[in-house]
Amino acid sequence: MEIDGVFAGGGLKGFALVGAYQVLEEKGYRFKRLAGTSAGAIIASFIAAGYTGREIETMLDEEDLQTLLDPRKAILPLPFMKWLHLYWRMGLYQGKELEHWFFEKLSLKGIYSFSDIAPGSLKLVASDLTNGKMIVLPDDLVHYGIEPETFSVAKALRMSCGIPFFFEPVRLKVPTGDTIIVDGGVLSNFPLWLFDDKEGNRERPVIGMKLSHRKDEMSRKRIENALHLFEALFSTMKNAHDDQYISRKHEKDIIFIPVDHYSATQFDMDDEHKDELLRIGRLRTTVFLHHWRHARPGYSGF
Repeated sequence: MEIDGVFAGGGLKGFALVGAYQVLEEKGYRFKRLAGTSAGAIIASFIAAGYTGREIETMLDEEDLQTLLDPRKAILPLPFMKWLHLYWRMGLYQGKELEHWFFEKLSLKGIYSFSDIAPGSLKLVASDLTNGKMIVLPDDLVHYGIEPETFSVAKALRMSCGIPFFFEPVRLKVPTGDTIIVDGGVLSNFPLWLFDDKEGNRERPVIGMKLSHRKDEMSRKRIENALHLFEALFSTMKNAHDDQYISRKHEKDIIFIPVDHYSATQFDMDDEHKDELLRIGRLRTTVFLHHWRHARPGYSGF
């Protein structure tokens, strides 16, 4: 069965999205179009490139994720230099190693630019802070004087995954000057709306994968210090836009994967936690499909 898929952001919690994809794949679902933000953009891009669920799991298992963190080298190796870099560079890590890893993995499947993927089959969300707006890649690149088809998929992924203050923002060079691009989750962490037409209709069934409980099941946030405040602020901000769109009507098409208690930036995550995230993703998707397939009119089975 052909469907469209939307994958939410969530950093390293995205391992659960791999488990969800594996179940959909095993049950015979095939994605015609994919969209995602941040971690969801990574999974969507790898699927669009032709990776299977097992291949993505193996790829992530074999990678030492901490090697993707590349702080700038300081002239003076003093602790406060890290914070000076954060102030001037706006991120603890450069993100070059992360982009190189994307390029390396995508190139193994012959994917370099968006011209190597079926037109309209992959859409990634990023945030343009300079102009204060959301951008959908590659579609919106024309507004920056850039040819969408020739743009690097790895670069687009890096733009969508630029967690503020964690990775340095991408500086998109355009005729009007540098444009600062950060994680798409700042403006839309779960772009379920992307495949709706102007009347809100869909060309085919859409399944969304969201790394959280349903809104009415979420617990109150505990805010007792500045770190808690920042986490709550960012969480509220990145979900605000999408919560306006999601209604009871849309919830039936969403696989809610509750992994709120895991860290999005735990690059030293051990195998046990990775396996647990995969397991949660698989379990939640299996339960979802049991209800979803019977709720669809005219459904005839897998």
